[in-house]
Amino acid sequence: MMALPNIREEFSCWIDGVADTAVGWHARLAARRVVKLVENERGELALSSDATADTQNETLRFDQGPVTAPAPLSALLAGSHVELILRPAHFLFQDLELPDRASEFLDGIIRAQIDRLTPWSAAQAAFGSSKPGEPIDGRIVVTVAAAPREVVSPYVEAIARLGAHSATVFTTSPHEDSAAAPIKILESEVRGALEVDRVRRGLKITLLAAVAAAALTIVAFETIDSTVTARQDELAGEIGRARANAVASKGAAGSLATAQPTLVQRKQVGPASVLILESLSKILPDHTYVTELRIEDNKLRLTGVTRDAPSLIGLIEQSGFTQASFFAPTTRSPAEPGERFHIEAIVRPRS
Repeated sequence: MMALPNIREEFSCWIDGVADTAVGWHARLAARRVVKLVENERGELALSSDATADTQNETLRFDQGPVTAPAPLSALLAGSHVELILRPAHFLFQDLELPDRASEFLDGIIRAQIDRLTPWSAAQAAFGSSKPGEPIDGRIVVTVAAAPREVVSPYVEAIARLGAHSATVFTTSPHEDSAAAPIKILESEVRGALEVDRVRRGLKITLLAAVAAAALTIVAFETIDSTVTARQDELAGEIGRARANAVASKGAAGSLATAQPTLVQRKQVGPASVLILESLSKILPDHTYVTELRIEDNKLRLTGVTRDAPSLIGLIEQSGFTQASFFAPTTRSPAEPGERFHIEAIVRPRS
């Protein structure tokens, strides 16, 4: 009974993985419009200087309440990828000095030390780091920026409610000039969860339809097979009854008289098992053990273990048997005291 929940859980995980992969590839292949919002000193989110003329002066006011946007800005944000650059005042900055080889594992190192550099754990904080500068004496310095997730998440949620497809949160270091590259804090597929749910439901419906079609096909094949089997059994019964009636019509006495000479001749000419066993017991050496003996018509087959398999061919042919030969390869096993042989020979008929 425990197998069914496990199968259901594995199936659900597989569906989730396929849906996430499909949505991820769709997001990579789809060309999204990039909209850059910069937080000014008044706490407003304004479009960057490279925005179009009709939306360049539009701003969003974020005050922990519902965020509304003018119609041109809403149309611009719908389905776009938003780069949100927040003021450094929201974040805590800390310089971290590392060996220059640490640049290859920078994300993991910062995640492992975020609880030492900040008052929050890695799960509670939204954080990122600047690009490392040129190494000096084998050391590099990076600037880590971190803030509680409850400070950054409302901005992303507000952008999602305005129809954005995805959002990336940046900030700038207060110690660097405006030309420095911003620090990436958080990247979120704000509409990805909804798309994953839709893909998951579609996959489940498709698979359920396929399972239902397969079940109907199996039931149809089983029905046809049972019908054909019943008809075959019926025909076999009719053939058996016809043969029985034909044999009965010839008479039991005539059948016995016809078969008796054949049986007598087979008894007189055919090899006697007792004589064969007696002959073999005389010719086989003491180090030879027979594990299987079969007599089929006039053919004798021996299987066993011996120390010298080739010598058995001559011994068998000298004792009233002909055409002795190996019908399978001779093998040797560490668990057996000798070679395993497979020999067949023809039994001479009795005169």
